[in-house]
Amino acid sequence: MNLRRTYKTLAYQPSDVSAVRRQRSRYSVRLWSVRQARLFEIVYNALADVFLKLHPVWNAIGYHRVERPVIFVEKTVKSFLFDCRMCGQCALSDTGMSCPMNCPKQLRNGPCGGVRANGNCEVEPDMPCVWVQAWEGSQRMQSGENIMRVQKPVDQSLRDSSAWLRVTADKAAQQKEKTEKAGTNP
Repeated sequence: MNLRRTYKTLAYQPSDVSAVRRQRSRYSVRLWSVRQARLFEIVYNALADVFLKLHPVWNAIGYHRVERPVIFVEKTVKSFLFDCRMCGQCALSDTGMSCPMNCPKQLRNGPCGGVRANGNCEVEPDMPCVWVQAWEGSQRMQSGENIMRVQKPVDQSLRDSSAWLRVTADKAAQQKEKTEKAGTNP
């Protein structure tokens, strides 16, 4: 009896909404974000600069202490705009603001070869191919050539961690190393 009730609940479909229209609405914000890739590139670079300037603060407080609130903000923003999966190794700035983790096969370096003639995914026929969108988004960006960079395989141990903080800490370490090198060379 409970099994039938559960089945009926799951089988309900509103009469005025088609399955295709429901599917398309899932991707509408993500597709809009790709069309605005140049704007998001500017915002991302500005945010990265702000985070880098805040590195001494993050360092003083402790990256591990600020990670939880930063993850909350990062996940909220990126989930809404890019349908982010919080892999911890964000490639949005290299992939035309199209998250490669949305690919059903989770391919990080280009399409699988099964892209349909209409540009949709072979696995999810109603979904535009993430990599077709990535290419279109990258063409709008000033650093559009970054799409040619080979992405490292996903490190699953970084899932649900902040890519923003990781990038900031890495850039700060690179800057520190560069200034130390410059200080030792006459």
